[in-house]
Amino acid sequence: MILRPATAADVPALAKLGRESFVAAFGHLYSEANLNAFLEMVFSEEAVRGEIEGEECTHCFADDGTRLLGYVKLRYPSWYAGDSPTGVSNPIALGQLYTQPDCTGQGIGAALMEWAIAEARSRGHDAIQLSVWAENFGGQRFYQRYGFAKVADIDFWVGDHRDEEYLYELRLD
Repeated sequence: MILRPATAADVPALAKLGRESFVAAFGHLYSEANLNAFLEMVFSEEAVRGEIEGEECTHCFADDGTRLLGYVKLRYPSWYAGDSPTGVSNPIALGQLYTQPDCTGQGIGAALMEWAIAEARSRGHDAIQLSVWAENFGGQRFYQRYGFAKVADIDFWVGDHRDEEYLYELRLD
């Protein structure tokens, strides 16, 4: 497995994996209209290209030399900075830690998480923040293994559908 930064050539694979992973995990929660609008907004090739070419997001890919196995995205400034009651001053957000469905449990998510924590530390951030669905118990356990803790209840919107989410934070100081 190789960890590497994303390039413009990765846009189609990243958009495809993002869409497929989101639908597999959460698609059943939403109406077709809400889901399709969200997928277009977040995982269209145009949206993904904007993130890869922009300054706010950094993607780390895991691949095996033939295909994308998974990825994680860091975003600065954090989407959640104003939602945290902990008083962190320089958080970064972690988003979309996804792996190919047939690669779950092979350590890819762990490698990507370790990269994200090291990257956040090297940039001088005092915390990593992320949002996790209130009923995603497996995801919550995964994040807790790395020291993340729930710090607030927040909302996540997919169209006009509101999900109850938890804001998790890992202090890096």
